Amino acid sequence: MDPEAARTARESLDLAFHMSNILDTGLDRHTLSVLIALCDLGLNPESLAAVVKELRTESQPFSATPTSTAAPSSLS
Repeated sequence: MDPEAARTARESLDLAFHMSNILDTGLDRHTLSVLIALCDLGLNPESLAAVVKELRTESQPFSATPTSTAAPSSLS
């Protein structure tokens, strides 16, 4: 890649990362770069977004089920 193309690619990633931060996507620079590269290869952006959402859902701890630390109360 020639220096001018590399500079343009870096500037484009900088802009995309800035927009990502404004939209509060939570994507880091590397992940965003990989997703852009996958789109450049022809993958469907909406499908990629669905995969990212699914992976985030699966990686969250199971905090949906509350655990009680209080002792059971007696009924007497």
